[in-house]
Amino acid sequence: MASLGAPAAVSVFRGRDDLDEAAAEQIADLAGTAIERSGRFTWVLSGGSTPRPVYARLASEQMAGRVEWSRVHFFWVDERCVPPEDAESNYRAARETLLDGVNPPAANVHRIRGEDQPEQAAAAYEQLLHEFFQVGRDAPPPRFDLVLLGMGADGHTASLFPGTPHLLETRRWVVANPAGDTIRSRVTMTPVIINAAANVTFIVAGSSKAARLSEVLRGEPRGTPWPVQLIKPVDGQLRWMVDADAAAKLEGAR
Repeated sequence: MASLGAPAAVSVFRGRDDLDEAAAEQIADLAGTAIERSGRFTWVLSGGSTPRPVYARLASEQMAGRVEWSRVHFFWVDERCVPPEDAESNYRAARETLLDGVNPPAANVHRIRGEDQPEQAAAAYEQLLHEFFQVGRDAPPPRFDLVLLGMGADGHTASLFPGTPHLLETRRWVVANPAGDTIRSRVTMTPVIINAAANVTFIVAGSSKAARLSEVLRGEPRGTPWPVQLIKPVDGQLRWMVDADAAAKLEGAR
């Protein structure tokens, strides 16, 4: 593993197995610390294929006992506008790889209702967050213990895609992102609430991400930032955990 001199904490791992193991260990450690401190761990899950091996590792016989799952509250950073049993559902992916294995209380699983109309689902999820964290409508965004994110080769994260609305949202925590030429309608958290988290961790793997990752972490000025560059925790820890293929174009990654 090599650490890079970057604006955030960046760690490079030799392969996917090493990356997945380190990410699972970090999540387990953060959960233990949060539960010891406050009695619960609030975790925002990411969709996509990248985190699935991490979820499966956490649910494995070797690791499941490391976390007091009855005290973990699960949220989702985004969801496709599909029913929860649809093959494209982020909730379904997490249920199959993690939740079914660790069996948290149903009341601890706070999914986005992708089967509802997008604007309705977004408003309902934001209301759920207000109620869970017991904060008023004009209150600052709540502080999740961990937001886990990925990055697409196009520089998107969550369902914040280049050129789509709400990238520069300053007030709402959850919005509907309408369908485009290559994506279906989605509901997504915005940088407003993501950037309030105590910990934000990106997991990035694969050579298809190498060019964009290098550009993102160099932070060179461009007319419109890549969506992933909008994630800058206000008072939290930002970490990038990447495999060697994704890091191939980063200086100092060898």
